[in-house]
Amino acid sequence: MSTTPESSELLSSTSGPSEHGGSGAGSATPLLSLRGISKNFGAVQAIQGVNLDIAPGKVTALIGDNGAGKSVLIKTISGIWEPSGGHMYWKGEEIHVHTPRNAAALGIATVYQDLALCDNLDIVQNMYLGREETKFSMLDEIKMELATNQLLRDLSVSTVKSVRQIVASLSGGQRQAIAVARAVMHDSQLVIMDEPTAALGVTQTAQVLQLIRTLAARGITVLVISHNLNDVFSVADNIAVMHLGTLCSSGPASNYDTASAVELITTGHSSRVASTLLPSS
Repeated sequence: MSTTPESSELLSSTSGPSEHGGSGAGSATPLLSLRGISKNFGAVQAIQGVNLDIAPGKVTALIGDNGAGKSVLIKTISGIWEPSGGHMYWKGEEIHVHTPRNAAALGIATVYQDLALCDNLDIVQNMYLGREETKFSMLDEIKMELATNQLLRDLSVSTVKSVRQIVASLSGGQRQAIAVARAVMHDSQLVIMDEPTAALGVTQTAQVLQLIRTLAARGITVLVISHNLNDVFSVADNIAVMHLGTLCSSGPASNYDTASAVELITTGHSSRVASTLLPSS
């Protein structure tokens, strides 16, 4: 992603904790690092002291029970809410994300459960909504259609018959694919997906999981929130577990199995998994 003036302003001269391997990243600098991230709403402490490294080009699964703080954490990363405390680092440089526009300028895109698609518009119109291409003060329909077709091919989305299909006619899996394609269209480097396979059938779920693998194969980092542990273990390189607003464990997916993941989700600790929490500084 080319650095925009807006994204440059978000980067401070403070170097981040690149010496920490974290989440299976080895010695490489994490794409995104969180250190001591907290968020409170008045007297309610939603998340506290979250330390997490998101490795570049990998799939990190964020898991936890309802109310564990997963949604609060991703909305803090996405700029919907500013953290109450802690620091965020992008490629080793401290950042201050105040709005979703700030996050987008850095290359962070979030696909929420509702997908935010317009059912009455076709695929091309949804892909370029608010960012339409123009030529001679008119919509450049040919350019937008060709670019949409190319991106869907690049992402191996083959079930869509035409990019001029109305979104209301698409299946759940196809809609998820369009929402993800729109997210990565503008050079996103980190795609956050909130429960991407919720309420999908077996075939549609397989399509979405393959899409996640395709993103990672193209070097796009994915942070996926999911309650489905089968889905998690089928695509995740790294796993992070939230419990009652804190990150209780994180590390390579190979460190976990279903039993240890369930134990961490429900109790916040597991004798089956060695402590892999990162230091706060």
